[in-house]
Amino acid sequence: MERALDFLRKHNEVAFATVGGEGTPVPKLRIFQVMKQEGTTLYFATSARKAVWTELQQNPNVELVAYADNISVRCAGMVNFHVPDDVKRWIYDHNAVLSRLYERYDQMEYFALSIAEMDYYDLSPTPPLFLHFDLMTGETGKGFVGERYSK
Repeated sequence: MERALDFLRKHNEVAFATVGGEGTPVPKLRIFQVMKQEGTTLYFATSARKAVWTELQQNPNVELVAYADNISVRCAGMVNFHVPDDVKRWIYDHNAVLSRLYERYDQMEYFALSIAEMDYYDLSPTPPLFLHFDLMTGETGKGFVGERYSK
C-alpha cells in the first residue's frame, strides 16, 4: 500500500469524479490537485461558487485517479467537510496558486477524502501488476491486469 500512497504524493494532479447534482446521475470529471496528504487522507480546496462544491454537498461519494509512466492509482471514498483550521491555513500557505486567486484562506471551501478503496496498476512489467486495498476491511488482493487464462 505504501507504494500506491507514495505514487500519490509524487503525482498530486488527479482526475476527480463526482456525481452531477440536481437529480442528474451523470458523472462529472475534472482535474484537481491534492493539496495535502496525511497517510490515507487527501485534502482539497475549491470555491463555494463552483458546481463541484454543490455536487459534493449533495453526494459526497467520489473517485479519483492519478496516472504517470504506465502506473495508475485509483482511490474511492466519501469526502467529509470537517477540515481543521490549521490544515486549511497550511494548504493556503503552501500553494502559490491559491494566494493569487483568493486574498485569505477562509474564502475557500476545504474537504478531505479518507480513502476507502485503492487500486494500484503498473502496466510496465509483464504481466502487468494489480494491487487492491480495501481500507475499510483491511483486505488486500493482487493479481495481474489482463491475465490470460488457458483453455
